[in-house]
Amino acid sequence: MEFVISFDMRAPAFGAPARSLYEAALAMCEWADDLGFDAVGLGEHHGSEDGYLPSPIPMAAAIGARTRRIKVRLNVLLAPLYDPVKLAEDLAVAQHLCGGRLEVVVGAGYRPSEFAMFGKRREDRKALYMQAFDILRKAWTGESFEYAGRPVTVTPRPEPPPPLLLGGTHPAVARRAAEIADGYYPPAGENWKVYRQACIELGKPDPGERFPALGPIYTHVTRTPEEDWPIIEPHARHVVASYAEWTREAFGRAAGPFAGGVDSGQLRASGAYQVLTPEEAVTMVRGLGRDRTFILTPLLGGLAPDFAWRGLELFAAEVWPHVRDLRD
Repeated sequence: MEFVISFDMRAPAFGAPARSLYEAALAMCEWADDLGFDAVGLGEHHGSEDGYLPSPIPMAAAIGARTRRIKVRLNVLLAPLYDPVKLAEDLAVAQHLCGGRLEVVVGAGYRPSEFAMFGKRREDRKALYMQAFDILRKAWTGESFEYAGRPVTVTPRPEPPPPLLLGGTHPAVARRAAEIADGYYPPAGENWKVYRQACIELGKPDPGERFPALGPIYTHVTRTPEEDWPIIEPHARHVVASYAEWTREAFGRAAGPFAGGVDSGQLRASGAYQVLTPEEAVTMVRGLGRDRTFILTPLLGGLAPDFAWRGLELFAAEVWPHVRDLRD
């Protein structure tokens, strides 16, 4: 099992202030590193009213400088929105600050407003991320090359170059990942069989029968679930409503399990947002099995750091001792 702590740094007006959330996130990454978690996950979006993390690379560098062992995963990095040469430089520096622990999951992006913000065309996103793969690999050799008629030399050379994975859900993306990427990172394991078959056909190593499926989006450990859920619910509601709105912007209609609106009872019953006693949490995590990914999202939708810390401390004291063997 992979244990991940994840942050998107949303700070809606009804939640905690952004500065306190960023301070807490860095301290929580240290906590996860000391505890023995495998990875930190960071998202990326732009122009969000709630301040969704727009700059995951400097955030990754800050986390790398505060931790010793944990992998720092950009998931996903919206490569089509970047100048690829500057992206190569920034990731190289971040990799040094992370001590070689940086991992990059490249995504195509989907929100038209984000592409407009950076003067890019959404229709060009495939060509742009494929170009990014090519430029990053050339740049990280340390050798000079030409890009768009310009001489380019990127230093310092990252040691080692960060793995470049491709994220996405379409079968064509899975096949493309086998061709150009160091791995495939589908949000929920979609088209893993397509990816695996493409790898085998290309003579690449077999990536295995399945992708480690993701556990619940959010888990909070408490001795008083019924008292804590009303605190969490507005933040979870905000997150799902935001994603529904973004898919409406991109595709003309909302998508996802709450596309038709957010009902509090359905939200909790969905299983995506778990509020559990320590004993219930142990049962849930162990029930996921070893070939899964368990995620903690302590600052979900701008939750107050003090509230989040209470859940983390209880997890460390009464859940982790009973589930950490799943990492072996």
